[in-house]
Amino acid sequence: MERTLVLLKPSTVMRGLIGEVTSRFEKKGLRIVGMKMIWLNDEILNEHYAHLVGKPFFPALKASMMRTPVVAMCLEGTDAIEVVRFITGYTNGRKAEPGTIRGDYCMSNQQNIVHASDSPTSAAIEIKRFFKPEELYDLGDLNMDRLYALDLS
Repeated sequence: MERTLVLLKPSTVMRGLIGEVTSRFEKKGLRIVGMKMIWLNDEILNEHYAHLVGKPFFPALKASMMRTPVVAMCLEGTDAIEVVRFITGYTNGRKAEPGTIRGDYCMSNQQNIVHASDSPTSAAIEIKRFFKPEELYDLGDLNMDRLYALDLS
């Protein structure tokens, strides 16, 4: 099983969409193996968005990510990274397909509801950034036969 990180951004929290967004992942068959609400600070945001620190929009991005706590989730499933990114849709909500989370719930490139890891390498780094090992749970094969049948490969 593959794991990935999802952050429900302040735009999700402020609009009361935590349950709605979370349920989209669960209904698809992804399992939440870690979840917590945290208030991000300068240190973690500078690390998480290190590739954007020099961009002119970075101060606004950072300020928006500190407006409220975020919900950090570790999701698990077959091809979890690809599945989550498909469900979330294109980064810019105006361009995201209807039926995706961003396509249904946002009109912004920055206030785009969720952050989702983009690769196995990023997922591993980001999960460690937001979760201690004891905050992640191994749920075993519970209900996996009902989610994946014989297509586990």
